[in-house]
Amino acid sequence: MKSIITISRQFGAGGSTIGRAVAEKLGYYYCDKDMILRAALKSGNLTPDEIRKYDEKVPAEFGFGQSLFDFYNKSLDERLFNAQREAIRSVAEKGKCVIVGRNANIILKEFDRTLHVFVAASEHFRIRILQERMPGVSEDKIIEDINTVDRARKKYCKHYTNTEFGNADYYDLCVKSSTIGIDKCVELICDVADS
Repeated sequence: MKSIITISRQFGAGGSTIGRAVAEKLGYYYCDKDMILRAALKSGNLTPDEIRKYDEKVPAEFGFGQSLFDFYNKSLDERLFNAQREAIRSVAEKGKCVIVGRNANIILKEFDRTLHVFVAASEHFRIRILQERMPGVSEDKIIEDINTVDRARKKYCKHYTNTEFGNADYYDLCVKSSTIGIDKCVELICDVADS
């Protein structure tokens, strides 16, 4: 039985919905961005404004020789990532949890009893899902948001984990919600976690 499930996802692919449903079905604790950020805030090293400003953004000076060795000289984003990493590890150490996003699959790669999942979907499916969540927003704006968020996630992943977001090499299971449906994704993840 896998006691730690991480879910990475394309924007609008239904990963959060799937994660909540998996947690509910298995009786696991559900942990998403908001919960991780609250835990990072409790670390006392960051203010709420700092967290909001730098959440999931790569430092502007990335690639320009910034020292990564002196903690006190690290950019705020590095401190936020480290605080989030510790929050994710703390949740995982308790077990029986589903953690969505934040590169948890890489942060927890050495943990036993894990299942790392990636959820993808077609652009059409993602547009439809996001239109339901954001009524009145134009399709062009939704497509722009999809591209912006996916680009940011790829850049963030590469910077902080030196891996490739969405590359199957970094996951145990990859599902396409637009092909097999949200409910079937939940069922499949639960079945694999139970094996």
